[in-house]
Amino acid sequence: MSPDPKPPVRPVDPPRPAVILLVDDLFFRARLEDAVRQAGGQPITTEDTEGFLRAMDATLPVLALVDLHIAAQWDEAFRLCRLRPHTRAVPLYGFGRHTDVDTLTRARAAGADQAWARSRLVQELPVLLTSRIDPPRPMPAGGEEALPPLAQQGIAAFKVFMVVDTGRDYPHMPGIGVHDHGKLMEIMEACAAANVPLMVHPHDQALMDHIEKKFWDRGERDCLAYAKAYAAHDGVIWETAIQLLVRLQQATGVHLHLLHIQTAGSVEILRRAKANGQRVSAEINPWALFLGSDWSEIERLGSYALSYWVPEENAPHLWGGLCDGTIDIVSTDHAPHTREEKEIGWEDGWKAHTGTPSAQYYLSLLFDAAAKGKISLERVVEATSTGPARIFGVERKGRIEVGCDADLVLVDLDAEKEIRDEDVLSLIGWTPYAGRKVRGVPVRTFVRGTTVYRDGKVVGQKGHGRQARARYPG
Repeated sequence: MSPDPKPPVRPVDPPRPAVILLVDDLFFRARLEDAVRQAGGQPITTEDTEGFLRAMDATLPVLALVDLHIAAQWDEAFRLCRLRPHTRAVPLYGFGRHTDVDTLTRARAAGADQAWARSRLVQELPVLLTSRIDPPRPMPAGGEEALPPLAQQGIAAFKVFMVVDTGRDYPHMPGIGVHDHGKLMEIMEACAAANVPLMVHPHDQALMDHIEKKFWDRGERDCLAYAKAYAAHDGVIWETAIQLLVRLQQATGVHLHLLHIQTAGSVEILRRAKANGQRVSAEINPWALFLGSDWSEIERLGSYALSYWVPEENAPHLWGGLCDGTIDIVSTDHAPHTREEKEIGWEDGWKAHTGTPSAQYYLSLLFDAAAKGKISLERVVEATSTGPARIFGVERKGRIEVGCDADLVLVDLDAEKEIRDEDVLSLIGWTPYAGRKVRGVPVRTFVRGTTVYRDGKVVGQKGHGRQARARYPG
C-alpha cells in the first residue's frame, strides 16, 4: 500500500521589515504607517527619542524615518543607525545629517492625499526597504523642474548653501554646498521663472579652505581659532560671496534673499544693490547683534557663543542697516545644539556644531534694545513680523486686520527679567544669553486666536499647527 500523500507545505511569508517612525505629527502619522504597510514594511511608531531607543533595542529595523523637529536628541537616532549597518536613517520635513530631501512638505502644503501619494518618500519606500544601504548622494542635477509645482503649492522660498563644513558633517554636510557659479546662476534662473524667492547662505568655500588651512598648519584648532578664521580679512569669505550673488541677481532678475548679514561691507553691498533697484532683501540674526559681536563673550563661552564672531567694529553698521531697512528682517537662526555638541569646541572648534539657540529670547533682546534707544518699537515689529510675511508672501500673516490669522504676541514692555538656563523651554536646557537682564517680556502668544503660550509655559495642543502658505507677490 502506498503511503498517504503528505499535505502540501504552505509557504511561510517572510517577516515584514521593521520601520521605526519617530514622528509626533498627527497629519503624517497615519499616512506614514499606511505607506509603510503598503510598501511591505511593519511600522513601529514612537513620539519621542526614548521610545525610539527602546524600539531600536527591541527589533532590527531596516529603516528609521525621523522627524527632525521633535527633540535636540535626534542626533542620537542617526548615530545609532550609523552603528547598525543594516539600518538606514531618512529625515522627514527637510534635510538632516544624512541628507535625503523628500517632499513631505509638498503634501502638507497641498493639504491633499493625492499630493501625499505622489510624494517622493511614498514612491521610494519599497526601494528603501529592499535596497542595500549606500552613503547619501548629492541631489542629482536637473532638479530645477520641481520648483514651479512646489511654488504653486505654497512654498515660501528655496534655499542654497554655499558652504560645506570641514571637520564635521553637520549642519552643512558634504554634498549640500553649491559653489559652481554656473550652477548658482541656473538655480537663480529657475527660481526667477517660478517667481519664488531664493535664500542663500553666502560663503566663499575656496577662500575658506585656504584660510582655515593656515590655522591648522599652525596647530590652531580651538574655538577661538575657528572664530578668527571665519572673520579673517574683515569677513572676506562673506563679502566676496555676496558681491557675486548680487551680480548674478542683476543678471537673472530673481528675488535674492541674503542670509546671515554680519559685516559692514555686506551692508554697503546690499545698500548699493537696493539703490540700484535690484530685487534683493536680507536678514540678520540675533547672534550678530547681541552675542558674536563681543569678543569677551566668545572667550567666555567658546563654541556656545558661535554661530560666528562679528568683530566689534561691524556693530554700528549692522544696527544702522537694520534701523534704516537696508537689512529687512531679523530671523532667529535657531540652532538648539546640546552641550555635548558644543563642549568639544574648546579643543576643536571645527568639530563643534555651529549655531546658537535664540527663538525663546530674541524678542526680549530686541525690545530691550528698543528700550535703550538702539531701534524703534515700530522697526522691531516690522523686522520680526510684518516684514517676513510681506517678503515671502505668507498669506494671512504679519497684519492685524479682518481676514488675517490672529497670530499675536502680547509683550509687557515694562517687565524686566533675568534670562536663566532653568527657564529654557527647549530640551537642550541652556542659552548663551543666561545671566542677562532684559526689559520687555512676551507674556502671551496666540496662533489663529488660540493661546499657545502664557507666562513662561507652552499651553498649545498638538495638532493645532497648520502649514502656512505663501502666495509670492513678486
